[in-house]
Amino acid sequence: MDSREKRSMRAAPESTLIDPATDRARILIIDDDRAFRIGTGALLTDEGYAVEAAAGGDEGLRLLQEDSFELVLLDLKMAGRNGLSVLEEIRRSGNSVPVLMLTGFGSVDTAVQALKLGADDYIPKPCDNQALRSKIRVILARRAPTLGSGGARIVARSTEMREVLKSIERVARTESTVLIRGATGTGKELVARAIHDESPRRMKPFIAVNCSALAPGVLESELFGHARGAFTGAVSERKGLFEEAQGGTIFLDEIGDVSGAMQAKLLRVLQEREVTRVGTAKPVPIDVRVIAATHRDLEVLVEEGNFRPDLYFRVKVFQMRLPDLRDRPDDIPGLAMDGLERWNAAVRDPVRRIGGFSEETLDVLTEYDWPGNVRELLAAVEHGCIVCDGNRILPCHLPEDVREPVLDLEPSAESRSSDGGRRYQAPDPEKEQIAILRALDEANGNRTRAAGILGMGRTTLWQKLKAHGLENH
Repeated sequence: MDSREKRSMRAAPESTLIDPATDRARILIIDDDRAFRIGTGALLTDEGYAVEAAAGGDEGLRLLQEDSFELVLLDLKMAGRNGLSVLEEIRRSGNSVPVLMLTGFGSVDTAVQALKLGADDYIPKPCDNQALRSKIRVILARRAPTLGSGGARIVARSTEMREVLKSIERVARTESTVLIRGATGTGKELVARAIHDESPRRMKPFIAVNCSALAPGVLESELFGHARGAFTGAVSERKGLFEEAQGGTIFLDEIGDVSGAMQAKLLRVLQEREVTRVGTAKPVPIDVRVIAATHRDLEVLVEEGNFRPDLYFRVKVFQMRLPDLRDRPDDIPGLAMDGLERWNAAVRDPVRRIGGFSEETLDVLTEYDWPGNVRELLAAVEHGCIVCDGNRILPCHLPEDVREPVLDLEPSAESRSSDGGRRYQAPDPEKEQIAILRALDEANGNRTRAAGILGMGRTTLWQKLKAHGLENH
């Protein structure tokens, strides 16, 4: 690689998967075509990756021995050592780095052979830039840093969520009270559970309470317990959730919605580390870590007199802010794959298991703004799994309100109504034409299938083909 190539692609530091200076995933291109190395390297650099390139197989293997990468783009046919030989050597050395084969000169049989040797996927040359981006997103999504197991996991490819993981790691080792802030659906309870699971209290209970879902009197009884006869229906003595969480963690979700009287009682619990059951005067000592969360602006509530400032300062010892999903698009493919894996793990009929998402579907998912955040994304993926009748989820399998704004109508910068809803203007003709051509290409010219990929009827597609002068395409 000459000096001009080195200037076009930021050199990556040794022995890291993420460039610590920029927090970017590292990709190695192994290709003897200098123009491809420069052009694709610049494209991927613009996409936010840290890219290095090798002009041949031996140089690529040397770089893989010296450094670590999250993905390798490997040309199949090169002067000297060919791609299959390089792939065999990569796997023989025990390196599990994902490999995307570039098969410009290879047949389908050769591509299949590469997959059998351990390649993760292949793409024909010359590469369609959008297809290349999508395949890279899918491969890296499978390798995205995650936290948690079993159910939903925290996926953290974006810089914002990597900071969240770092915060979880820092605060989990302490006993400090934590306040998690973020919009509905951003995963506040998931983060709270991760803090508990990474803490010395992990073997003790984790109990979550939605404070906004219970009336004040019911919430007090639930949290603190009650004595027999304390109120109508209290036929026996009962421990509260603070006592049930003894030695562990209690998660108070939507703490900004609790009443003033309950705020005073929670303040006393945090100060004195004891609770008093309803109908008694005897305090019960507790050893419980408190994690609170809210989607509301507590500072405004304090200024308005609707939230106690002393409680506010008690709960915000360590604050974490979770970004909206639209502000962390790099995490969307990984979250979607996580939802798909959970579906496949739960479904009993192996025939109903789904292999993945089409490139067009990933584009739709990434471009949608997700007002319901991660919760809405996972629901959309589940919807797609239910209606999918093949091996891949296509845009037509997604909920209508997810696919239509991107495929049929293009949102403008001013496309927001006063109540925060959506208003749309006519689609961008050039973008619409590109989307149609890509769908026809993916469907091998089958217009019915292309219409399904685009999430529109065949008649609508015909009308759009005619409008764009593509009737004979």
